Amino acid sequence: MLQTIPPLAVYLVVGAIIGMESLGIPLPGEIALVSAALLASRHTLDINPVAVGAAATIGAVVGDTIGYSIGRRFGMSLFERLGNRFPKHFGPGHVALAQQLFARWGVWAVFVGRFIALLRIFAGPLAGALKMRYLHFLAANASGGLLWAGGTTAVVYYAGIAAERWLSRFSWVALVVAVLIGIGMTLLLRERTSRMIAELEAEHDWESLKRH
Repeated sequence: MLQTIPPLAVYLVVGAIIGMESLGIPLPGEIALVSAALLASRHTLDINPVAVGAAATIGAVVGDTIGYSIGRRFGMSLFERLGNRFPKHFGPGHVALAQQLFARWGVWAVFVGRFIALLRIFAGPLAGALKMRYLHFLAANASGGLLWAGGTTAVVYYAGIAAERWLSRFSWVALVVAVLIGIGMTLLLRERTSRMIAELEAEHDWESLKRH
């Protein structure tokens, strides 16, 4: 889709998808950013990598800020409602794990959360619900968004340029390898998150058993 629309629309789509993901809506922000950065490395398309990174950064900061405001307004009851409607993304285990990471890392959870799929969705709304100081949140949000968006764009862009000749000669091999790596990383991250949630639920059940 990104190849069929003008460059300005590409920037708007990337910023919008990442902004909505940061707001708390489970959308593929990282996929949109990587795709746009890869397209920018192709000289046949007039897509500016700096503009891609800027759009992603603005989307991340604005989305997280709106999510923070919503979380601060509605509190933890917001996650209960979301959990009932979207249990795969906002189930009790996911919320509890995100809370545990916030309790352990504090404001750093917002910064690090930009690089972790689970926290990327929860960071803004949860920081607001937990009444984190806004200036601390803004500093972590902006720096994390800038590093994530700018770093991802730069790495993918220069990797795309460096691999252009190799890909043109072995495109089918590269495609198979890329798909396998992508599937493997997705499954690994999903399994790791599920294991952490299971460990947290088991610990909670044990604590409840001891109290009774």
